[in-house]
Amino acid sequence: MAGLHKRWALPKQESSIAPQHVWSNADQDPVPPERWTWTGWTFTQYWLSDLVTVSTWSAASSAYASGLSATDTVLLTLVAAICNAIPTVLNGVVGADLHIPFPVAIRASYGSYFSYFCVASRAILALFWFGIQSSYGGQCVTPIIVAIWPSYANLPNHLPGSAAITTQGMVSYVIYHIIQAPFLFIPTHKLQYMFYAKSALVPPMALAMVIWITVKAGGGSDLFNEPPSVHGAARAWLWLMNMTSITGGFSTLAVNISDFSRFSKKPTSTLWQLPMIPLFKVITGLFGIIAAGASKRVYGTILWSPLQIIDEWQGSPGGRAAAFFCATLWLIAQICANVSANSIPFANDMTTIWPKWFNIKRGVVLCMVLGGWALCPWIIIKSGATFLSFMGAYSIFMAPIAGILCCDYWFIKRRKYDVPALYDPRGIYYYRMGTNWRALICNLLVIVPLLPGLAHAVTPENVHINSGLQHLYDINFLYGFCLSIVLYLCLNYFWPDQATLVPNVVPGVVRPLDAVDSDLEAEVGVEKRTTDFFSKSKDS
Repeated sequence: MAGLHKRWALPKQESSIAPQHVWSNADQDPVPPERWTWTGWTFTQYWLSDLVTVSTWSAASSAYASGLSATDTVLLTLVAAICNAIPTVLNGVVGADLHIPFPVAIRASYGSYFSYFCVASRAILALFWFGIQSSYGGQCVTPIIVAIWPSYANLPNHLPGSAAITTQGMVSYVIYHIIQAPFLFIPTHKLQYMFYAKSALVPPMALAMVIWITVKAGGGSDLFNEPPSVHGAARAWLWLMNMTSITGGFSTLAVNISDFSRFSKKPTSTLWQLPMIPLFKVITGLFGIIAAGASKRVYGTILWSPLQIIDEWQGSPGGRAAAFFCATLWLIAQICANVSANSIPFANDMTTIWPKWFNIKRGVVLCMVLGGWALCPWIIIKSGATFLSFMGAYSIFMAPIAGILCCDYWFIKRRKYDVPALYDPRGIYYYRMGTNWRALICNLLVIVPLLPGLAHAVTPENVHINSGLQHLYDINFLYGFCLSIVLYLCLNYFWPDQATLVPNVVPGVVRPLDAVDSDLEAEVGVEKRTTDFFSKSKDS
């Protein structure tokens, strides 16, 4: 066992910022200037890559299939996108300013040890979402193979019904993982090239699919004149529930956006996300809604996934070529989303939790094994209702983390962090017993009232709750994000931690003079910082 221990342990790397007694690796350090490659255009392509996916399309069409009108669904998608965009932009500035990843940044508000609760929570949810995207990716593989070998459509099933997947589905899923694996190892600062390729290919294809099915249905202008099938208070709460579900699907990115924004050339680059997230999310959701409504007229049933539409093409003249082309591009979309939004954030978490055993490369491998296989994600997406329930549950842990991180950086610390201290477990962000009790109380007060609603959403046949708790759960993201900010503000107003309120930013990496904005320079209050200063800060 001792030999195995030595073989698997990573060699201890000399960190540029962490104390000598702390086991760290280069993947945790502040990003050096030569890797500041992300611009506003890169963030635009990133969100175009992340949002033009099967899951975004399916989330909106699932809301429409739940009984709301098309107009309701577009509006709730817009509100959900705004709820995603605001905390994402605000928390993204942390990484853009200081060039540190989320697992390090969260220590300033949660404490050296309690921050691991946030990191572990985000890691677990990233695993689930990795599996969800992989399941959709496996579904993309099936029409590709059927278009080449039609007999694949009739592949006998040898798996029981309890498996929630067929033999054909499992074979496609395995092939998807083989295709996806090489893309998982692309370094983060080089991901923009993958985003550019997807942005040029996938959105035009998605638009073409919507145009085709709309024309096939004889037009789609009357879709937005159809009334909802639910009314009154039931409609209002269904609206809020679906809005929360769609928000929850991207709630982790409101927390871990620093993992990507730390590669920003300028702090202002992250501001591009504010208009782009609602734009791309609403457009993709609109595609799903229009296609769902048109599919009901064309095929007699609502098809809430673009892959279900593609399956209908296989028997029509010219349909096999169209199915092959569109399914291939959706496959690319799933890979891009999985790499950028799930595997890399999870890998960052692992390098923080177990730096002795994990770097980014090992982290993405573990993500593929656990998220792609151990969690059996194909069960989660077996129906639209299950998918929405999963997405709703997704945000009850992320919302308070996003709120506290945002409040701490902007209102409590006023964008002034001591970055070297974030890498010292016994530094000023140790608080008491490694825990900021203010953040602990906020999490308890926010999450505990939502747990009955979570239990009911997961097992509605076994758990029954009153309408008040159910309605609270239906708005869990807005409730969690807003309440955590208010509570954290109040606790810090009456019981501030003076040791963490530093007068100026103590950065962890030298910013080139030509990259310093005048307003940021004035706020930091320095003209030039040297590596000698940082080393003296750490020694002291």
